[in-house]
Amino acid sequence: MEAALIAHDLVRVLGDRRVLDGVSLTAAPGHRIGLIGENGAGKSTLLRVLAGVDRPDRGSVERPADLGYLHQEMPFDPAATVADVVDEALADARADLAELDRLGALLANDENLLAEYAERLEQAQLHDAWDADRRAKIVLDGLGLGGLGPERALRELSGGQRGRLALAALLVRRPAAVLLDEPTNHLDDSAAAFLEEQLRGLPGTVVLASHDRAFLDAVCTDILDLDPAVDGPVRFGGDYSGYLARKRADRERWKRRYAEEQEEIAVLREALGVTTHRVAPNRAPRDTEKMGYGHRAGRVQNSISRRVRNTARRLEELERRQVPAPPPPLRFRPDALAGQAPDEILVSLRDVHVPGRLTVDRLDIRATARLLVTGPNGAGKSTLLHVLAGRLDVAGVRRHPGLRVALLSQDTELDEPGRTARETYSAALGAARAAAVPLESLGLLGNRDADKPVGELSVGQRRRLALAILVADPPQLLLLDEPTNHLSPALCDELEDALGPGPGAIVLAGHDRRLRARWRGAELRVDSGRAVTALRDAGGFRLGCST
Repeated sequence: MEAALIAHDLVRVLGDRRVLDGVSLTAAPGHRIGLIGENGAGKSTLLRVLAGVDRPDRGSVERPADLGYLHQEMPFDPAATVADVVDEALADARADLAELDRLGALLANDENLLAEYAERLEQAQLHDAWDADRRAKIVLDGLGLGGLGPERALRELSGGQRGRLALAALLVRRPAAVLLDEPTNHLDDSAAAFLEEQLRGLPGTVVLASHDRAFLDAVCTDILDLDPAVDGPVRFGGDYSGYLARKRADRERWKRRYAEEQEEIAVLREALGVTTHRVAPNRAPRDTEKMGYGHRAGRVQNSISRRVRNTARRLEELERRQVPAPPPPLRFRPDALAGQAPDEILVSLRDVHVPGRLTVDRLDIRATARLLVTGPNGAGKSTLLHVLAGRLDVAGVRRHPGLRVALLSQDTELDEPGRTARETYSAALGAARAAAVPLESLGLLGNRDADKPVGELSVGQRRRLALAILVADPPQLLLLDEPTNHLSPALCDELEDALGPGPGAIVLAGHDRRLRARWRGAELRVDSGRAVTALRDAGGFRLGCST
């Protein structure tokens, strides 16, 4: 019987910050829980604690012995081969079958082994051990790795291929509990659809963190939001789209409750201040009142004292139990992602050839281009962006004189991890520009995170910082390679909005299905044969195709 994954009252402190503060989670077999929240909300930290990679500062975790965990940045021995990784993934299934054969041969002479045989048989059935070798081939093909030779060394693979191989190994194993951190990074449409199907077919528990909104909708039975909420992390039974409507309503209720409580506290404080100074009317008694004055004054005094006590008690209770103010969410609202460019062709490509990676007969990027580049993994999308950025020195490329180009690459690398995000931002832009466009004004990092060392930021926060550096001094041509990777779903929505009409040219390569569905600019596809073909032309570029 598959066991549940149970976490109780988890606290995890990093530096001076409580990343997890009393988080509890029960993930029963058959449930697939999506973790969402802003970058730095604790998604990766929670997965590491659930996996046992990190120990909580307080709280406990009960986990199945058979647990698999996919990191955002999984290390491999560079000398290992593809076959080594697959064989390791198949080791448990092969061991189950070998043990069943051994016990089966002994059963005729020792019926006491029947219980042990039944237990091993149930384990083999849960992990579909008889089909493991065939499953390994299906998984490798489904994730676009079928063409890799088994003796290929991992050092020869790209980062995306190594990430997909780690994911393949996990799916081949079929552990009782699966923990995934951004599993759709580096997956094209077919691979993402294959992963969705595989995860829906697992009998055990799945807990995953993902920025991919279409993936969350397709896979998750539950959503756990780690963003601040009035009563702590919120769990919602349903998909991501359903939760978005619930979250908006919950936040409005929180805002109303906070406003009402603060209004009542202000009224009580004012009443308490007035009442305590009105012990009795401040006048001398008239002659006709003198005989009964003391009695009446005592009644007034007692009445006022009761009102004071009741008001003070209510005020104390409200102040003790009042909900905190809802923290203002980060809102990415740049003036522009790209700056004003001369009204002409910014970059032209003619008969460009990068051996084994890309061939383009003709491509012109104009001053207001909005161009989405699509295609399967390994087809040459990133190569095209590097050619446009001038990071690959190839013949046939012409740029407008003085053109300012910036590239947000897939892997965010920032120098000097001990330097704070604010210092890194200032060093990249120069003091004058950083002062003119303060980091916090872009809505990508809060003040607290801006003063953290870069090495302590989450992968998503480092990605936000890199994006901030680019848009604080907008280039005339902005190149974005998988820009939604590692970002929170909310920021993905805001980034898409910012990609609309505006100055400058933007070329984006991406697999994000929600982004592509909303895209209103031009689109071209880089095929696996390294040829470029136009899918949709909304102006701003001209294309000639290889066939």
